[in-house]
Amino acid sequence: MSDIPATNSQLEIALAGAEKVLTAAEQRVGLKLRNGSGKLDPALLEKEQLAAHGFAWLSTYVAGLRETLGWTKRLESIGKLGQVEQRIATAAFAEYLNQISGGIALSQGEIVRPDDLGLEAADLAPIETPEVMAIRQSGWSAEARISLAEAIMDGDFGDLGLDDETLELIQQQFSRFVDEKIIGPAHEWHLNDELIPMDIVEEMAELGVFGLTVPEEFGGLGMGKVAMCVVTEELSRGYIGVGSLGTRSEIASELIRLGGTQDQKERWLRPIATGEVLPTAVFTEPDTGSDLGSLRTRAVQNGKTYKVTGNKTWITHAARADVMTLLARTNPEAPGYRGLSMFIAPKTRGTDADPFPNEGITGGEIKVLGYRGMKEYEIGFDGFEIDSENLLGQEEGQGFKQLMATFESARIQTAARSVGVATRALEVALSYANERRQFGKSIVHFPRVAGKLAWMAVETMVARQLTYFAARQKDSDRRCDIEAGMAKLLAARTAWSNADNGVQIHGGNGYAEEYEMSRLLCDARILNIFEGAAEIQAQVIARGLLDRRN
Repeated sequence: MSDIPATNSQLEIALAGAEKVLTAAEQRVGLKLRNGSGKLDPALLEKEQLAAHGFAWLSTYVAGLRETLGWTKRLESIGKLGQVEQRIATAAFAEYLNQISGGIALSQGEIVRPDDLGLEAADLAPIETPEVMAIRQSGWSAEARISLAEAIMDGDFGDLGLDDETLELIQQQFSRFVDEKIIGPAHEWHLNDELIPMDIVEEMAELGVFGLTVPEEFGGLGMGKVAMCVVTEELSRGYIGVGSLGTRSEIASELIRLGGTQDQKERWLRPIATGEVLPTAVFTEPDTGSDLGSLRTRAVQNGKTYKVTGNKTWITHAARADVMTLLARTNPEAPGYRGLSMFIAPKTRGTDADPFPNEGITGGEIKVLGYRGMKEYEIGFDGFEIDSENLLGQEEGQGFKQLMATFESARIQTAARSVGVATRALEVALSYANERRQFGKSIVHFPRVAGKLAWMAVETMVARQLTYFAARQKDSDRRCDIEAGMAKLLAARTAWSNADNGVQIHGGNGYAEEYEMSRLLCDARILNIFEGAAEIQAQVIARGLLDRRN
């Protein structure tokens, strides 16, 4: 069987077939989820979750293939399309098309079949033509896996396709910073459950990490979300905690930039951008999870202050932070989201001995498996006071709307963090497979090890290109909630898959704390949970896509 990679023209034909299958699935699933008047029925959407979520994953696969083809076409236009890139694209098409035909894995043990989507044999015919079947049969054959594995043996996992000199320079700068300052000590920070050292935080501030997307008029660099992805990916390649430090500032600055008054922007954006002020996001409560409409923490106005009472949990970097973006209920009579307001709440930076020195705040650390560099906390508020001038936008009841305006950026950044973790898992696994010898040769030469490494490279690139696409949409001021959700959904699964395969390649050593791969497994696992668990993400994608067609 030939392992010659497909041309872009051949991949275009395959993509057209996949899009026809997606159109059929949209019609079939829509019939399951709409009521007699043609509107989406929430009860049916819940009852038919397997079909709805399967449709979300199918849509994500097709979007991933579309952006992968777009990547190779851009590279071809500038003379940078090589064998590695073409093999990656061909493998992605072959495997994803075969999964679309036979079953897409929602998670371990959860496979959605064409029947679950209501698809019939005729609906799958566009990906069963001779031209498409040739790609499906040879694009990820045993020979193709070995060929790609051999091509990436030196650590070349394909051109990123940035095609922008500034972005390429940024990527190189942060790659050097990570290699020199982060990768070496990061595992000790994890093993000792230590906060990332302040000298690293200060150097990140000097590099502009915290003000990357803040407008220049407020002391930031005024760059776009693609630049944010490039920086986040590199930092997370070094250590997810380092990559996530920028997430705190991104969320806070986005909230203030989009929802704050001019005075609030003047007061807060500059110190956040320079790293003088470290923020934390205080949204989640015990027993609420993604159901933000059920939040119970109260903020009661008393003259020129609000007094906050309630409990919050899973607050990242809470002790060291100088300011909280705090979501609380200001109107208990308004149901659901309508009674929620957002506050910019200053606090005193804590220490290990006294993490929460302010009156009216208590809290403690939540011990976690990974994602340790900033630490997780639960916080109790008992009459904690916030000046009323720190009500975001100076209008009550806008908190959920203000938070929703940041979700696209937050999920794009989480996708970039996932790509960074996935890339590092690939690097570490490849290095180990080259060094580890069994039965007289390096284990990288055993076909199943080589195949794992090759697929890690393939899906990491697909996730990266889907993430860049969502970022470009955001930079163009286009609505991209669905695209951001798809990027996060696929990239988070890829990070976990790569880390899991990396542990398998390490064998018993992958389970030993002394090896970096054990940390990567722990770090990768959280990515399918925060910023919207995979199940919630799939629900949002399905509902959003079907709503668009109403």
